[in-house]
Amino acid sequence: MNRVLFDVAALISRVTIGVIFVAHGWQKWQNGLDATTGMFTQAGVPQPELAAGFTTVAETVGGSFLILGLLTRIAALCLLAVSVGAIAYVHAWNGLFITNNGWELVGALAAACLLFVALGAGRISIDGIFRSLFGKRAEQKAAEKAAAAKAAEPVAVVQEKVVVVPAPQKAEPAAAPAAPLRPEQAASDAAVMDEAVKSAVQEKKAAASQEWSEEDLKDIDALFADDKKPPTG
Repeated sequence: MNRVLFDVAALISRVTIGVIFVAHGWQKWQNGLDATTGMFTQAGVPQPELAAGFTTVAETVGGSFLILGLLTRIAALCLLAVSVGAIAYVHAWNGLFITNNGWELVGALAAACLLFVALGAGRISIDGIFRSLFGKRAEQKAAEKAAAAKAAEPVAVVQEKVVVVPAPQKAEPAAAPAAPLRPEQAASDAAVMDEAVKSAVQEKKAAASQEWSEEDLKDIDALFADDKKPPTG
């Protein structure tokens, strides 16, 4: 909304200021450059012939460009120079009001030209149309360059490496050390062992009774009898 208001205000201001400058420039053309040169000579303007020609062309052509919004900043800069020169050499010594040939009107025109130099003509102008066209082309080219650059970029393929971590194995509990035998249990185990040996010997005796003599059998019995005797200290 603010941009639209600026464009409309700039259009109205450009046309108004441009018409004023074109009217003054056309008046100078009609009066002739000699009359304008004589007026500038009386005012003490340096190089009056060159200044008269520049002022006439700047007001006529520059005012027309200001109305159209064509090369607005350049046209406004030329008209600003003309207005400042007019204030300095003609109107400054006559006070403010235009009735006394003061700088009232010329100062307002100079301020308007300064705004056009700073802000431009707005979108409702030939400059705005060209700016819009070239801006769209520039944006399109920038988008095409960005798309081309993005397409040219290599696509990085990341391969994921899966590392298999074996599950921790449970340590088997160590075998508990055998408990030491008590004396009673050791004696019992020895007795059982003796009975087993005796039984085996009896079986051998029964199997070999036919081959062994009675003396051999007595010797074996005596051997077992001696083992059962307690040792003498």
